[in-house]
Amino acid sequence: MSANITHLPKSRVELKFTVTPEEAKPYLEQAATDISTARPIKGFRPGKAGYDDVVREYGEMLIWETALERIVRAKYVKTVLDEDLETIGSPEISVEKIVPNQDLQFTVTASLMPKVVNMTDYTQPLVERKNREIKDEEVETALKDLQKMRRKETVVDEAAGAEDLALIDLEIKQDGVVVEGGTSKDYKVYLGEEHYIPGFSKELLGAKKGEERNFELTFPKDHYNKQLAGKKLSFSAKIKDVFKLELPALDDEFAKTLGFEDIEKLRTQLKENLQSEANQKAEEASEIEMLEKLVKGSKFSEIPELLVNQEVRRMLQEMETAVDERGMNMNDYLASLKKTRDQLMLDMVPQAIQRIQTSVLIKEIAKAEKCTVEDKDVDEEIDRILAYTQKDDKESRDQILSPEYREYVASHMKNRKTLELLKNKTIKPSA
Repeated sequence: MSANITHLPKSRVELKFTVTPEEAKPYLEQAATDISTARPIKGFRPGKAGYDDVVREYGEMLIWETALERIVRAKYVKTVLDEDLETIGSPEISVEKIVPNQDLQFTVTASLMPKVVNMTDYTQPLVERKNREIKDEEVETALKDLQKMRRKETVVDEAAGAEDLALIDLEIKQDGVVVEGGTSKDYKVYLGEEHYIPGFSKELLGAKKGEERNFELTFPKDHYNKQLAGKKLSFSAKIKDVFKLELPALDDEFAKTLGFEDIEKLRTQLKENLQSEANQKAEEASEIEMLEKLVKGSKFSEIPELLVNQEVRRMLQEMETAVDERGMNMNDYLASLKKTRDQLMLDMVPQAIQRIQTSVLIKEIAKAEKCTVEDKDVDEEIDRILAYTQKDDKESRDQILSPEYREYVASHMKNRKTLELLKNKTIKPSA
């Protein structure tokens, strides 16, 4: 018995099977045993009734129906392995004919992983890494940021000046109604720094403790909340305290408070940190450019809708997590974009397709280059992950030690190994 295989559009495959009664016999006998075990026949111990006895008691059709799942699974799995078909998701099963003692006919339709039809040449440089040298001005800016973090704040009974800090209780209204999130207690306003609402800091200049300032300002047009963007709102700010800000001198003593011998050692370390960060960004940018060029230069088979939908849902989940981490509500974020969830998911489709193609490409290159990961390396990585997991967190530790998680770690490590190989071949250092 072999399947009649038809490849369908959008990376789907149709497998038509015909199974003779002789081929079905071992499955039917097992089904009869299962039936007599679950529903014992009088005079027989569970599972010990003969095939003909089960037929007389329950009818032959029940045996065939019980055997159907095993037959379908066995024939489908064998064909997938024999034909090297990389199926994904749950297949669709249609039974055309099931009549005792006649050929069983059924069809299985499944989605296939897409393949690289024509791969671009990845053995020569495609991208130039754009490194840049950190300038002294950037180091001084970072140094001043550290200085601001160490400044002293002293309460004074004076009017708020341009370099002071005002501690206020704030209320924002639109048409006399407090807007959502428009109430803030103990809100700090550094009057020497530009506020995200233009003119806000200026309205507090000269104010003293206990004073209340009422004014109107226009929200920025690019504000994330589109219901407020570009609108004129009313502000009520009650001054609770005024603080003078005292910056420490940028000298050796300042450096010592941060664990450095002198100010020059601090500058040197800041420059090294900034350079490392810049190099990392250049590395990430060149990797993204490399993958985009490799995908764009290659041709792929069609991607099944199942895979696209899965990737879009994954991307949406990633976005919801990011929005939540920023302290926003997903519904509010969608409102700010003036999009529904379905519209946003539709917009994600091109990126989802690119992500799938990138994954398929890396997998194909890993196979071509025989990139593998040793078991001992996977063991070391899992041990490293376990070291950062609480010893009493049994649920997390069990998950990390599961075969599924091990497979995920191994796959991730192989992908990284393949990416490093690609970067060595296709990315040339900046001139």
